[in-house]
Amino acid sequence: MCRWIAYSGPPLYMEELVLKPEHSLIDQSSAARLGKTTTNADGFGVGWYGKRPAPGVYRNVHPAWNDPNLRDLVGHIKSRLFLAHIRAATSTPVQTTNCHPFRHGRWLFVHNGLISDFHGLKRDLALAVAPELYPCIEGSTDTELMFFLALTFGLEDDPLRAVERMAALIEQVAGTHGVQHVLQMTLGISDGERLIGVRYSTERASRSLFLNRDAEALCELHPQGIRFFHGAKCIVSEPLSNLTDCWQEIPESTAVVIEAGEVRTLDFAPSER
Repeated sequence: MCRWIAYSGPPLYMEELVLKPEHSLIDQSSAARLGKTTTNADGFGVGWYGKRPAPGVYRNVHPAWNDPNLRDLVGHIKSRLFLAHIRAATSTPVQTTNCHPFRHGRWLFVHNGLISDFHGLKRDLALAVAPELYPCIEGSTDTELMFFLALTFGLEDDPLRAVERMAALIEQVAGTHGVQHVLQMTLGISDGERLIGVRYSTERASRSLFLNRDAEALCELHPQGIRFFHGAKCIVSEPLSNLTDCWQEIPESTAVVIEAGEVRTLDFAPSER
């Protein structure tokens, strides 16, 4: 599948999470521990928020461990909110437009998981995307289609409700096609103010997702003196070190909303409402 991380808090050089930890995202690109695949080498991307409303994005089809531009970029960009993703392709091509994060306006979207039998369901799902949004789809992944379905269902106004409606539609369409256990997802979503993490699957056996316990726990990753200030929060597909006590697993069918250093944990359930 894939691996991703997301950070919200006082401005931080992205390398502190993408590159420096013993089990950093770059390390996970060749040696993931909790994913379905050990290697996630089918492209990568980082998206970050700065002083402008829209986020910056850098994506490439190279393996993350083999791109010197990525190392230089994360070592020079400091951000208060960023997401990073490494990809293990399932049934769609390795190309830049299929790399995460996906961006629309001020929104970023990353995903680990899949829509089962995506090619059989794709047409019905694509027809549900708002006509004015459909031309904005550039790639061919299930993730990007999920993103634009969520935008169609009101991501701008009520993100969790929009994602619940998106998930409900996918499960409803799968039901008409006789596809079981259709949806597997951990999601990272942001508009530059809120960071939202979602862990859900139709079969209630979701891919792993963790949240750091506190800023002091993040400091344990960097005993050489890197400081993570109060309010620093990080959502990860898997812990960034062997210090697993620093991380708490996000429960099944749960959404985490991080805003202004505060964390809300909410039940997540697909709904057509």
